[in-house]
Amino acid sequence: MAASTRMRGRITVHGRGFGFLNPLTPSADAVAAFITPPDLNRFLADDVVEADVTTAADGRRSAANLALVQRGRAQVTGSVVMRGGKSFLHPEADVANTDLPLDTAGTAVRPSDVVVADVLPTGLRLARVLPADADVPLERVIVRHGIRSRFPDSAQRETDTLLRAGHELRARRDLRAVPTVTVDAPTTRDIDDAVSVLPADPTGGLRLLVSIADASEWVREGTALDEEARARATSVYLAGRVLPMLPPALSEDHASLHPGMDRLALTAELRVDPDGNVTSVDVFESLIRSHARLNYEEVAAFLDHGEVSEAMAPIRDHLRWFRAADARLGVARGRRGGAVFARDEARLSVNPQTQEVVILGDDRAHSAHGMIERFMVAANEAVGRWLNDRGVPAPWRVHDPPESDAVVDLEAFMDHFGFGAGLGGRLTPGALAGIYAQVHGAPCEPAVRSVMLRTLGPARYDARPVGHFGLAAPLYLHFTSPLRRYADLVVHRTVKAYLRGQRDFSPLAQQLPALTEHINER
Repeated sequence: MAASTRMRGRITVHGRGFGFLNPLTPSADAVAAFITPPDLNRFLADDVVEADVTTAADGRRSAANLALVQRGRAQVTGSVVMRGGKSFLHPEADVANTDLPLDTAGTAVRPSDVVVADVLPTGLRLARVLPADADVPLERVIVRHGIRSRFPDSAQRETDTLLRAGHELRARRDLRAVPTVTVDAPTTRDIDDAVSVLPADPTGGLRLLVSIADASEWVREGTALDEEARARATSVYLAGRVLPMLPPALSEDHASLHPGMDRLALTAELRVDPDGNVTSVDVFESLIRSHARLNYEEVAAFLDHGEVSEAMAPIRDHLRWFRAADARLGVARGRRGGAVFARDEARLSVNPQTQEVVILGDDRAHSAHGMIERFMVAANEAVGRWLNDRGVPAPWRVHDPPESDAVVDLEAFMDHFGFGAGLGGRLTPGALAGIYAQVHGAPCEPAVRSVMLRTLGPARYDARPVGHFGLAAPLYLHFTSPLRRYADLVVHRTVKAYLRGQRDFSPLAQQLPALTEHINER
């Protein structure tokens, strides 16, 4: 007789009408169980259920008698169908295998209307009807992944009040006379980082100033605006649309580092010696004014060919020191190894009439991207060391070394393409850099890079500073994008709290495990 056990798991739905119950905790012994269409009928993909799981003699498992434990999604999309004068939702085939009753809450709907419905324990209730000109596939993506596309009234009201009240300057270091620029893509709206490089001192040390928009001065902990930013955790960039973490009035206007405008910032001042070592860091609240908004192409033209654009005129005399700081940091980064992340990608646009994706061309990384990335990485590391030296907790950005099995697979893959890895079952940052040096410029480079990224696996946020393997950094966090990443906003608050005299961070330390898990999920 087949054995039967009660198991808790999460549902996936197949487009052909059946489904699977997947164990909540994957393991070698945990195997998915088949769900027949009749048993699946009233459930949605991602629902957590308990079920009787039977294992047949041939090892196949099936689930029956499903009982809902928790809904897995807050909303679903679909089209309206009418039966017997009642409204039903026809969802996507991989969300549910049948039409589901829809409570329209008194709102008039018509057959074929595309709607968004709230998922309640008792069923579906109409949230909104999409307009006829809505980008339905994009709306489905937003709903499916639980991306928050609208700011609640409380957050909007709070933003309006903040903008009317303005902000306090406090005791900030005035950097408005320091030649400072931003470097971004022409389409960037949320400009959150600006850079300055001061000439070498008598010992050869350069001072790199990375000034970051002080979003924490606007978004105070515990407010409605903060709760919404935390729930979102990040800005989301979709084809032709951005769903920002903060309201555009802040992220794209009053907090954004527009040229010629006085802006509140948090500045990390790094001293870079002739060998490329960051020998000291000072972090402070500042008042800055960007002297120019530059794009990557014109900065690359200067770095590669010495061409100075009209926009660069305000910092003409400092441009050579930007190049020097970039070169020094690049040499130091090369010494320690780590990954070299390629940014080559296609630039895409969406035809508003046909909704077809149009490829505009290659968006290849060049010297300017590399310079700004090195400046930002250096600042993130330096602020991480600054906090760690003071015993202050933070949401760390960590990356584990790859497992030995993945390293063996990488060796076999490289051998197939005629490269000798010789890793001995263990990958180090230096060996990683050596692999990139081998394949650089080879026809198979994109393929090797792709496999390399899969071997390395993703980085994550963690309450423990266990290091970042891919960057060969013992300590690393995110400091440079608080307008679009909640982890950076938390780091800014923590730095400023320390600067203003706070020394007890035990409440933050207790919150960090749950906070970092939430940010990773978002």
